[in-house]
Amino acid sequence: MAQHYGYDAYRSPHVTASAWPPSRTPAGQKPRRPPDDDILCGLRLQPVLRSGSRTDSSPPEALFDRYFNAVTSVEPERRNPGAAVRDPRVGPPPEIRPTLLEDLRQIVTDIRWSKNLIYQLTLRDIRIKYKQAVFGFAWALLIPLAVVGAGLAVRFAIAFYSGRGLALGQIAGMAVKAVPWAFFVGCLNVATPSLVSSASLVTKIYFPREVLPLSSILAQSVDSLIGGLIVVALLPFLGVVWSWQLLWAPVLLIMLWFLSLAFGLFLSCANIFFRDVKYLVQVFLTFGIFITPVMLDVSMYGPKGSQIMMLNPVAPILEGLRLAVVHHHNLLSPRMSLEGFVFWRPWYLAYIALWAFGGLTVSALIFHRSERRFAELV
Repeated sequence: MAQHYGYDAYRSPHVTASAWPPSRTPAGQKPRRPPDDDILCGLRLQPVLRSGSRTDSSPPEALFDRYFNAVTSVEPERRNPGAAVRDPRVGPPPEIRPTLLEDLRQIVTDIRWSKNLIYQLTLRDIRIKYKQAVFGFAWALLIPLAVVGAGLAVRFAIAFYSGRGLALGQIAGMAVKAVPWAFFVGCLNVATPSLVSSASLVTKIYFPREVLPLSSILAQSVDSLIGGLIVVALLPFLGVVWSWQLLWAPVLLIMLWFLSLAFGLFLSCANIFFRDVKYLVQVFLTFGIFITPVMLDVSMYGPKGSQIMMLNPVAPILEGLRLAVVHHHNLLSPRMSLEGFVFWRPWYLAYIALWAFGGLTVSALIFHRSERRFAELV
């Protein structure tokens, strides 16, 4: 019968770690050292039968305790003097959560390495939107034209009641604010359900989930770019001329884009956990035009009403675009209305930047730390 070695063979005073196996080393040869894995990972502690009887009548728990005390007190110290020995019977060490800065660095790295995926998803969204569409890219002008038309009706009624005429500058101001408002509304409409509508990708393939709302907003940016170019071509006919204050427009539009991305990330994440978020967004966007200075100017709400209206993070962007493009006003200086109260203050720029970049940071962190549960909830 083949010779086996049980636990007692390794505990025998005649058998040391330098003699392996105890009786299989031929005479005259140097004993072979046992592998470290065999010493540290069990030493074949299963009950071994020799000639039909157990080599040790102790229960398996006692065998493990005896082996563990012997190995942890001798072998790890011999391999790495001074090393701490962790009891394998204790659970795994607690998970170390990354810091906020590490999370932000990981988000930027994931997006940078997913540039091709973002491009393909953006192209997919554009093709789906305009595939077999009768009007084609004319849909990019639908919401701005509807906003300008509704604003003209309201302004005409106000002008008729007050006995004043309707100036071209008022029409130009509504046109300048209509396209950014349509962009913001479109971003929230497409970004909020972006994760749920791509459930097959979220549950089957691993990729940075941030690319889904990001690609939706990029696709919406193409629509707004078309509408914006048409409005720019029409502005000279509405009495708008060139001035250096027009350089404020790209700054405000960039902050609007980051603000839309911040809201898109947060709402798409919230829609995973609460499916009625998209319905709340639609209700807000339906009535949001009445609490945002799109059809009317901020100064028309009075001293207190204008201050309350400017708490809306989109309101300072739209009003700043109107003042810079149509009235050529420097946004670093206050602006007074005809009634004598100040409705634009320079610190509104810092307020917009705080909402745009601070909100984007907070939304990205919430989204990143919640995406591990997306696959099981979507």
